[in-house]
Amino acid sequence: MKFETETGALECTPDRLIVAGWTGRDRSKVDHHIEELAAIGVPAPSTVPLYYQCSPSLLTRETSIQVLGKETSGEAEPFLLKQDGKIWLGLASDHTDRALEAHSVAASKQICAKPVAAELWPLDEVAARLDDLKLQSWIVEDGDWVPYQDGTLAAILPLETLMAGAGLKDGTAMLCGTLPAIGGVRPARDFRMALTDPKTGKSIEAAYSSSVLEIVS
Repeated sequence: MKFETETGALECTPDRLIVAGWTGRDRSKVDHHIEELAAIGVPAPSTVPLYYQCSPSLLTRETSIQVLGKETSGEAEPFLLKQDGKIWLGLASDHTDRALEAHSVAASKQICAKPVAAELWPLDEVAARLDDLKLQSWIVEDGDWVPYQDGTLAAILPLETLMAGAGLKDGTAMLCGTLPAIGGVRPARDFRMALTDPKTGKSIEAAYSSSVLEIVS
């Protein structure tokens, strides 16, 4: 994969992909969400947070992905990459199959591509103000872009905690969890996301669309 950084292009081939789940900082809200999902058949996690193992080949810079069935949706998440001893911060979408989620959360994540924004920031340059970084996403409904997620990284467990729990090694990429969906999780063909640093005004942004493959049997 090729990324853009302030010092030039970064080319890498991650050999490990982790998708961290149940990463909300308010444990009471996480437990409540687990109970809500259990009521509709989604299995509870074995531990909190949980580090799902996925294939690195799911990471993509493409602006169009294909999904199986109509019940999929994106989630804007902080993205971490450790390469040659340096840790980079970016933005990715944990696109997930919601129908499959009721049978296996791990399988629901492994089945979908994970679009990643082009730009990376050195993590150490924003480490002191990570909680202030703003995470947002939008979807298209009835022909208009509408807010889908909006908050700060203060709602997610500290990235240092997640890195320690995952054992972030060279060649590892990790999606770090997300924010609640405004109006509830729902499928959408078009997805746009942004990670903004209020101090500098800089943003990492990306957008993509998904097309549905017909399920045949």
